[in-house]
Amino acid sequence: MAIFPLVALGVAATNTVAGAHEIRPAIVDLTVQDDGTVRLEMSLILEAALAEVGAEHADTDESPNAERYDSLRLLEEEALAAEFERSETRFVEGVRLMAGDERIPLEVETLELDPVGDTDFARLSRMTLTGRLPAGATELVYSFDASFGPSVIRVPGEEGTNSYSAYLDNGSPSAPIPVEGVITMTAGEVFVDYIGIGFTHIVPKGLDHILFVVGLFLLSPRLRPLLVQVTAFTVAHSVTLALAMLGVLTLPGSVVEPLIAASILFIAVENLGTDRLTRWRPYVVFIFGLLHGLGFAGVLNEIGLSPAHFASGLLGFNIGVEAGQLAVVAGCYALFGAWFADRPWYRTRITIPLSLAIAAIAAWWVVERTGLVG
Repeated sequence: MAIFPLVALGVAATNTVAGAHEIRPAIVDLTVQDDGTVRLEMSLILEAALAEVGAEHADTDESPNAERYDSLRLLEEEALAAEFERSETRFVEGVRLMAGDERIPLEVETLELDPVGDTDFARLSRMTLTGRLPAGATELVYSFDASFGPSVIRVPGEEGTNSYSAYLDNGSPSAPIPVEGVITMTAGEVFVDYIGIGFTHIVPKGLDHILFVVGLFLLSPRLRPLLVQVTAFTVAHSVTLALAMLGVLTLPGSVVEPLIAASILFIAVENLGTDRLTRWRPYVVFIFGLLHGLGFAGVLNEIGLSPAHFASGLLGFNIGVEAGQLAVVAGCYALFGAWFADRPWYRTRITIPLSLAIAAIAAWWVVERTGLVG
């Protein structure tokens, strides 16, 4: 009865073992200098852009161009630079900067590439593109070809903050960015924008968070155990997300990510040993929720939040995350909870097989993220 979910989890496990990388957005900082030079300083997974993996995919293995990406990922920096040189015209054409109806021609000023490194992790490259501001231009609009993946456009402000930031998916353009002064966005616009960012971080891109929520669901098909666990998880990750964004609490990703994997493994293994909510499980879920909140903060820190709308952006992101989690719960209910929850074989045919699959994936993640495999 659990064949479809098991197949889905098996595919996810295969992708993970094969070294699939999450599609991270290109982070682009836009500045206009006093002499009229426009600079786009980019940090991106260059191999994904060159392979045109696409913004519609959650990770590189979902793309029909996955083989091309994998071959580029193995190249040393000199060889990757040569590949970029062959594709430079196509790439620059995909980075659009408009001043009214006039497109600003861009050229690559610098390209910094790292050695191959650990192929379990995506390699970030750094690039600077420059152009000339047309006479009389008052606003700029940026967009990034959807075939290169999503992007985040930021306008650096004072004291290291961003006066504007926006997550752009599917090649959508930014809001008009004034050449002088600060872009004006309402709190409502920021709120709605970050709801979408939070949701997509869970569905479809947050496989680790998805599996954690599925693990909570699998303990028992009854409402009360699920409600207690989800509430504890939500309160906890909301607290650490806020603290991390305020700079009060920080932990490096090298610590947070293995612990998140371990939390998924713990929940899955405990599902195998009990069919009811133990008195300590809500506290354990709360502690794990604190870790997941730090993981969410890492994503939000990368995108950036305008100080002027910090509260609305943070609230929107958190609501988006909750909506994503509820979508996962609804999916679990629709797949097997609604049909099989009252069957005497629910635990043996649903809970145990799916928990075993989740445990296997999580165990691999723990090994992978702690660097125990090369």
